[in-house]
Amino acid sequence: MTLLDPGVWTGKIFDGGWGPGEGGGYDVVEPATGGSLGVLGQAGAADVARSAATAAAAQRDWAARPYEERAAILRRAGRVFEEHAEEIRGWLVREAGSIPGKAELEAHFAANLCYEAAALASHPQGLVLPSAQPRWSLARRRPAGVVSVIAPFNFPLILSMRSVAPALALGNAVLLKPDPRTAVCGGVVLARAFQEAGLPEGLLHLLPGGKDVGEAVVEAPEVRVVSFTGSTRAGRAIGEVCGRLLKRVHLELGGNNALIVLPGADVPKAVSAGAWGSFLHQGQICMTTGRHLVHESLHEEYVAALADKADGLPVGDPAAGPVALGPIIDERQLAHVDGLVRDTVAAGARLAAGGTHEGLFYRPTVLAGVTPAMPAYAQEVFGPVAPVVPFSTADEAIALAADSEYGLSLGILGDVGQAMRIADAVPTGLVHINDQTVNDEPVVPFGGLAASGNGSRFGGPDANIEAFTETQWVTMRGEIAPHPF
Repeated sequence: MTLLDPGVWTGKIFDGGWGPGEGGGYDVVEPATGGSLGVLGQAGAADVARSAATAAAAQRDWAARPYEERAAILRRAGRVFEEHAEEIRGWLVREAGSIPGKAELEAHFAANLCYEAAALASHPQGLVLPSAQPRWSLARRRPAGVVSVIAPFNFPLILSMRSVAPALALGNAVLLKPDPRTAVCGGVVLARAFQEAGLPEGLLHLLPGGKDVGEAVVEAPEVRVVSFTGSTRAGRAIGEVCGRLLKRVHLELGGNNALIVLPGADVPKAVSAGAWGSFLHQGQICMTTGRHLVHESLHEEYVAALADKADGLPVGDPAAGPVALGPIIDERQLAHVDGLVRDTVAAGARLAAGGTHEGLFYRPTVLAGVTPAMPAYAQEVFGPVAPVVPFSTADEAIALAADSEYGLSLGILGDVGQAMRIADAVPTGLVHINDQTVNDEPVVPFGGLAASGNGSRFGGPDANIEAFTETQWVTMRGEIAPHPF
């Protein structure tokens, strides 16, 4: 039996075992063809309540187990991802519309997230503190308890695993709500991999569904930490609920990231970086290069070369042959992308390349003559669109890059000294000098500022321990302390 055999999960959800969901079943749709890839169960509020109670009970035993057991299961899960990588890549291509290279990256990344998380189980998790009293004083990290993970459609496997793996390794139980459009890659894959790895029952619950399920996994009283990756609009709503309920929430949200091309930069290399940053996975990435800020001395050459690059990129079904871009995830997202492009052209921008589509296949698009007030520049497009704006001085580049409600990623191409001065001046969570804006590794603290998130981080031992544990102060004396009463 394959890891993702639909016969295991058809019409079911995973809440410690595969069973029918309260919400019935729905078709898993392949965006490139519109065909059904299977039927997955949909959870409801009652499923969430049952799962949360089960998770809370199972978590206590899991946290008390020796760290070697948790680490061994995470390592086995990593091997499952490696052993079934080809199958997982196929699902990422068909369900998420990924080109094969992007699918390969996700499968490889997921395995390494498990291996890195395995090391968390034995990572030092405390401090010896000074005390003015005759006692030992310690600060130790304890599992938070039950963690809810809400993941998006664009990198469904990575963006689920990035929270699920460290949360489990550190002794927590997890409620996982993937985006229903990619609930196999972002949910079934994880459930099956951890089943195969021997994760005890009750610790990981897959709860596909819509807004009602999202609200339930946030509001369940057993949940102490919420890890959300998705739109800024949804993140604000979740943050408000968690504030009212006094729950910790980690929000990794949208972005409108700038790529600055400095005078003297190598234009062909800069265009290659800019095209990758804007067009990878159809631009459906929070780190996508959404604004190309190019020095006026290079601007015209850059626009012409980027347009030529865009015109030469093949677009189509990634399961049918080699392409550079696959489909936009659905009609609603396509309408959003196309609407922003049309409105920007109507506002006076020049369409240098693209701007057309056949079905969900949107051509990589380059917009010139753009001003900062135009929609495709000012808003997060989440599509394969590259607006280009010239600048004359480093101070102007800084002002343009910083003039955004978002603060996720920044790329700067050219002289390193000048790039560092710009990096120091632009508020952003990530900076990449002589690279484009789309970068991540399992060992780095990842996250944004302002409308891109609440400053929380995932990745690497320090950030993960901070995210998924609580600090407890412990003191010890040799005998009962004397008191005046």
